[in-house]
Amino acid sequence: MALNWGYQPHSTEISRDEYELRRQIEEYYLPKQLIDAVLEMGHLPTDSTEARIGVAFMDIADYTYISKFLSPKENQDVLNGLYTAFNSVLRRHGGYLNKIEGDSLMFHYGGVIDPKTRDMTAEEAKRHIARELFYTCVEMQRVCVLFNQANDRFLSESVAPHERPTLERAFQIISSLRTNMDLASSINALFQIRIRIGANIGEVTIGNFGPEGSKQWDVVGLPVIEAKRMESTAPAGGVRISARFYEILEETGVADAYFQRFKKEADALFGYYRDISKHELFRRSTVRIADKNNAEFDSYTIQVNPGLPEAISSQAELLLRREWHGARRLVELIQYYRGNRFVLSAIEDLFRRKGIQLRKRTIFETINPKKYDLLRARFENNQAKIEEFVRARYSLFDLLSDLGKYQDTVKQLEDNLPGEPVSFRSYAEFIERESKRIIGDFERRKDAILRNAHFHRVVFPMVFHSVFASIVEYQNRSGQLEQVE
Repeated sequence: MALNWGYQPHSTEISRDEYELRRQIEEYYLPKQLIDAVLEMGHLPTDSTEARIGVAFMDIADYTYISKFLSPKENQDVLNGLYTAFNSVLRRHGGYLNKIEGDSLMFHYGGVIDPKTRDMTAEEAKRHIARELFYTCVEMQRVCVLFNQANDRFLSESVAPHERPTLERAFQIISSLRTNMDLASSINALFQIRIRIGANIGEVTIGNFGPEGSKQWDVVGLPVIEAKRMESTAPAGGVRISARFYEILEETGVADAYFQRFKKEADALFGYYRDISKHELFRRSTVRIADKNNAEFDSYTIQVNPGLPEAISSQAELLLRREWHGARRLVELIQYYRGNRFVLSAIEDLFRRKGIQLRKRTIFETINPKKYDLLRARFENNQAKIEEFVRARYSLFDLLSDLGKYQDTVKQLEDNLPGEPVSFRSYAEFIERESKRIIGDFERRKDAILRNAHFHRVVFPMVFHSVFASIVEYQNRSGQLEQVE
């Protein structure tokens, strides 16, 4: 059903030109899916309703670097191309693009404007929403991978013909950067567009919000807030979902089906991920948000690119040729992926092939000084034997896992403000009592404060300075550096 834009002039009506412009504005800015849903219902859904929906937020990370190589118009074309590709994925699965804000977007499934769930039972709708939302998130990430690779499959992922020019403009810009002899090495080494996605399922209020003349169809509620928080803490290039969402994927068999599909794809690539376990593919973690009063929620992060370790290894190889700037960026990648044994294995294998000598004994001593003392006694302070033992026993992932365990023991300090209400007789009496409490608390926790500072100011930087020095040592020895402008 389509809107009737027929013009029937009367003396009191607006001019034909203005009418035509208004029609163009409405067609250009109003979501077609919302218009179609309203027309199908036959009335405006003025009353808000409660509904179970699936909602997600997507944000583009690390876009700053490439923007300096592009004109404002090219930046617009790249972003429009990406959003067009993401929306084509969303449309293919039947989702609703709620809003775009800068370099992020929000989308959801379910509710009264979702024609596929409108006549379903609650259980059928739950299963449908979970499946479609999950695969939308995964496919958006994979579209981003194709775009980064300047892979022309990016242009053939079921995109409508009228959208193809927008995609082609964005694709040509990235393709030109990837093949430009002056820029290609720098772009390929230092830049990847990565997106982070957070998704959740739950009961929300859905309806029209805003003042008269500026109404917006929207969803509000705690599940929306949680989805946004999951997006903000999701790994770049990955997806974070709520534990509630994951439980539905398990119930419906989607989690098992995706695990088998991912393993099959990794096997076809002969990639590092071919040995991934299900709990590594869906990694459970508790997220704490410091600026939200340390609010916690259980979630799962999901791997989406079967070729990620190989892609990071290829990027690392290019970074080795980029002087100190490349070394710093490579250390940042190692820091970022320190919890991913597959990526770290790929990087360590690259180091081994290149002859980069990680000083694992130094790293081990920094992280585990007491264990190192035991090794010194065992090997009679023979540094070469200690180095050989640590190198054979510990992978880079093992060492950084120990670093993570160390970090976990450094607990965040609690707020020193009074908790429960206390009696108040006078200012002087209150301050005297609270001063004793605060100072006493500090004395009891002084060691914890020092451990916290020692980890963040000494241990963590020393570990990665050691890795950095090993990389720069190789760079100076290889004599194959490229100048960075």
